[in-house]
Amino acid sequence: MSTAHHHQRLFIDGPAGRLEALFQPGRLLLPAVVVCHPHPLYGGTMRNKVVYWIARAFEDRGCSVLRFNFRGVERSEGAWADGEGECEDVLAALRWLAGRAPQSPLWLAGFSFGCYAGLRAAALDARVERMFAVAPAVHLYDFSFLRGDHRPLTVVQGGADEIVPFAAVRQWAHTLPQAHFHAVPDAGHFFDGYMEQMTRLLLSDIPEPA
Repeated sequence: MSTAHHHQRLFIDGPAGRLEALFQPGRLLLPAVVVCHPHPLYGGTMRNKVVYWIARAFEDRGCSVLRFNFRGVERSEGAWADGEGECEDVLAALRWLAGRAPQSPLWLAGFSFGCYAGLRAAALDARVERMFAVAPAVHLYDFSFLRGDHRPLTVVQGGADEIVPFAAVRQWAHTLPQAHFHAVPDAGHFFDGYMEQMTRLLLSDIPEPA
């Protein structure tokens, strides 16, 4: 399934000020997905190519998709807050999307640092039904908040990732009974040349919509 991409440029209210966002409305009753970008201090924005491809994959499935800039990034207000504030930004994004698509299942996806802020927020919001993590930075952040969480989690990791160690992500995923781990053997951190394979695996655990 494919859909036209007509993103609405908007701002949502965050705890440190307005957050710049792009929203693609989807089909009624299909999932609504918040997508979180990589580390703001290392150039991460909602326009990151991996984030774009993740968002597009869900959009092509008919989902409603919200991606946004963390505080202090581009036109978002506020300043970097050591991951704590960024988690609060994700909670604000989840609240906004749940209000915009109240009949849709709420999902959360992230890339690299965005997995930490995003999954941590999802752990605090019981409305999130399913989670997706691409190259989660498990070597830098404590993901122990997912222990005991039983919601489905899809993990995709590049085997040649030069930033996030493949073995660390695989070992972490295998400690979580709810996680489905998928490897892209030759892909680096930004999945150059492997983007379509990454997105295919990202969606491989969910059925095609009718």
